[in-house]
Amino acid sequence: MKFTKKILPNGLRLIVVPMKDSIGAQYNAFTSQEFTGYFAKSAKQHFGTILSVVSDIYLNPTFPAAEIEKEKGVIVEEINMYRDLPQKHVQDLFLELLYGDQSAGWNIAGTPETVRRMTRADFVAYRDKHYVSGATAMIIAGAVSEREAEEAALRAFEGMSSGKKHSKTAVVENQNTPATRVETRKTDQTHFVLGVRAFSTYDRKLPALKVLAGVLGAGMSSRLFQKMREELGICYYVKTETDALTDHGLLTVSAGVAPSRTEEAVRAILAEFARLAREPLADAELNKVKDCLIGNMYLSLESTDELAEFYGMQEILRKDLKHQNELAVEVTKVTNAEVQAVAREIFTQERLNLAVVGQAPPESRLQELLTL
Repeated sequence: MKFTKKILPNGLRLIVVPMKDSIGAQYNAFTSQEFTGYFAKSAKQHFGTILSVVSDIYLNPTFPAAEIEKEKGVIVEEINMYRDLPQKHVQDLFLELLYGDQSAGWNIAGTPETVRRMTRADFVAYRDKHYVSGATAMIIAGAVSEREAEEAALRAFEGMSSGKKHSKTAVVENQNTPATRVETRKTDQTHFVLGVRAFSTYDRKLPALKVLAGVLGAGMSSRLFQKMREELGICYYVKTETDALTDHGLLTVSAGVAPSRTEEAVRAILAEFARLAREPLADAELNKVKDCLIGNMYLSLESTDELAEFYGMQEILRKDLKHQNELAVEVTKVTNAEVQAVAREIFTQERLNLAVVGQAPPESRLQELLTL
């Protein structure tokens, strides 16, 4: 945010500082596998101010070389911070295991070495290539009319460079045997991610996949919470997640356990994978999970920033906007047979992947566990 400039009517250039705390705004930027975002949130009377600042950040960066050098140090320490957190680092290790040396397998923040090598020219070239109208979506949610929002956005982004979105390099999926990756550390817990390749955001089986993931991990009555916490008492956290991007996707289960119980935990999760492929869901469990997923979705969209993210991600990744009610209907229509069919497709031995950080059993032993 400190790399921006504002062209004033009299031709003077004013260095724009971060939005004044006096207006109570929240603002930040973020990166993900397939897009970058800049956002701000404020009381409605400050809408014009935050829109002006966000557009200025987006359109008018100056990239002072001295500031870039300082920021490199900040980013390197951010990388080091997350690497020191085994619960976070194991997620990065899993993606590296799954996709290897391609963009889907790289840490979004880069490495200390790549960050230190970046130059001002790299920033300028990247911005000129990607920050164009055809690759940009502006999302506004809150106490502002559609007409007012559209007119304000057109004024704020009037000088944007035109151009089309550049296609990303397609992800290469290549796996025919189970895979493991272990990083041994002296930790009180062993953290692991056990997962499989799944579906892209365009796949029609995505609603069934979400229901399947809900069976495993949606709420305290989910199968893995009941098995891992209530029955075995083996972990504090266990979570099931899906990620669906434009040309690939995955389903993962993550947990942190005592090192001596790592194998037991992995076997318990694999048993639930196999059970889903083997046995159809009872109607009562299916309906409970659907209600849980739909209720959680509506609760997650009660704030304006969550609404903006909800529709913004659809616009950027799918170009196909669906109201939350439409997504609720999709979940409602999922059948027992569809969930079992998805389980049989993704829960196969050759799709299994396991990443571990901590005091783990030998990698060869973990590899032997990966059977279905």
